Amino acid sequence: MKIIISNTSDTPLYQQIKDQIKDAILKNELVEGDPLPSIRSFANDLQVSVLTIRRVYEELEQEGFVVSQVGIGTFVSASNVELLRDAKRRLVEQKMQDMIQTAKSLNISKDELNAMMDILYEEV
Repeated sequence: MKIIISNTSDTPLYQQIKDQIKDAILKNELVEGDPLPSIRSFANDLQVSVLTIRRVYEELEQEGFVVSQVGIGTFVSASNVELLRDAKRRLVEQKMQDMIQTAKSLNISKDELNAMMDILYEEV
């Protein structure tokens, strides 16, 4: 798992890390049962405080993306599959909203947009 953080971003470090882990889970780069690095080693790798990583893991667990087992580690969770499905749908919906706004600004009709979507969907 490759995490890239920026000290110049307006987004807090913990949020950058959390968002990238969630994205990896939603894109199936991390799947059910995959272990996350230990808090200490992850903090060392990213050169951030262990408190930052602890906060990331705690929030991910509260949201149902991971489960922590004392003395064993933190793992990608499957207990909330519906949450993951909904999050994936929201990700696609956000991208579709951007696409629709762009199409409208370029005066592309809904029919043209649907035709493009059909062609591109079949190609992938």
